[in-house]
Amino acid sequence: MLFLDLETTGLAGGAGTYAFLVGCGWFDAGIFRLRQFFLSDFGAERALLEAVGELADNLACIVTYNGKTFDLPLLETRFSMQRMPTPFAEIAHVDMLHPARRMWRDEEVECRLTYLEQALCGHERDSDVPGFEIPSRYFQYVRSGDVRPLQAVFEHNRLDIVSLAMLTARAAQLLEEGPSAAITGREAFGLGRLYERAGLMEDAVASYRRAVAAGVMSIRLEALRAGAIVLRRLRRYEEAAAAWRDLLSFPQCSPAYAREASEALAVHHEHRARDLEMARTFAMQSLSLHGTAVRQQATRHRLARLDRKLGCTPAAQSAALF
Repeated sequence: MLFLDLETTGLAGGAGTYAFLVGCGWFDAGIFRLRQFFLSDFGAERALLEAVGELADNLACIVTYNGKTFDLPLLETRFSMQRMPTPFAEIAHVDMLHPARRMWRDEEVECRLTYLEQALCGHERDSDVPGFEIPSRYFQYVRSGDVRPLQAVFEHNRLDIVSLAMLTARAAQLLEEGPSAAITGREAFGLGRLYERAGLMEDAVASYRRAVAAGVMSIRLEALRAGAIVLRRLRRYEEAAAAWRDLLSFPQCSPAYAREASEALAVHHEHRARDLEMARTFAMQSLSLHGTAVRQQATRHRLARLDRKLGCTPAAQSAALF
């Protein structure tokens, strides 16, 4: 497994953007090793790419942070510009940005590696160079030959690689140990999403239940909804209905979630519990929450059908529908 991070001459990418620093990290017999390949001159790019390519031999996986959008496409462009085959084409790629957003993102903070270092490890970088300054520091070096402005860039890249390895290790630990290893509700909820995407539905249910127990209110509501949906897919209808009822019990439940829960409970009571009065109650509750025109029409059809089954008078049916 190779951890990869680039520093480049521009943040937008494109054929004119060079990767002037390629940081690579890997585990070797319990030791974490790190190597940085530096483009001291634009004419040395081919040699740099050849050196990076040698590390790709016998790799099982490459790990990046936002690498699917930026790092790997840029590297592939540079290999192509040098008319060299990319060494990463057949290698599995894990972009840790996406699981990190699911498990550790604070809605008010951008999900940067520096934020995750502080949130997960309590480590705050001292005098870290801002990302937007990095290209200008490299061009200053190209013009002057003075490498001192790049010292902070090398350290920034080194810390990014170490943080990426730490982040991956924490995610791997969670996946190995299961929902009980989640420290926060957000972490448990994100773990549930990962399990769900992998088709591990029982583990997803356990993670969502952990999130309900450990999370703040917003996470608890999201976890109840997600858990109810998975339980329904597993045909565990009574447990799903219980989760929907729990969701409705919270005053903080949004109208959209309340409408979804009411519709699900109306279906459950009509077709599974065979309690038509309760199904009608939840259908009426759903209708009062003013969904889309299509949903409103579907609910009116449900109410009309329930009223026919219950033998309601035409006047009662009209009142329910309008």
